[in-house]
Amino acid sequence: MYEKQPSVEELAAWGLTPEDVATVVDVWAENAPVVRLFQTLRTQWYMGMGGATGLRYLVAFHKMDRMDLSEDEYADMEADVRVMEYAALDAMHSK
Repeated sequence: MYEKQPSVEELAAWGLTPEDVATVVDVWAENAPVVRLFQTLRTQWYMGMGGATGLRYLVAFHKMDRMDLSEDEYADMEADVRVMEYAALDAMHSK
């Protein structure tokens, strides 16, 4: 989601097409709600001179407030979003 994909020309140099390298990720059922939440936050990054710096958590909290979560589920989802945020930032800032 946050890594630059090779161009058609780059793939062709190796005899590949975009369909050859399409990525399908299976998400375990217990992770599906946080993955859906994270996908809705994909446009909610704070941006600085060096690119993305972190997610706008007020938007995340607003979405989570509408999910009818228990206190423990809310805390777990917030922690899970942070893990995904750090991994995404790592991917975006690599290279």
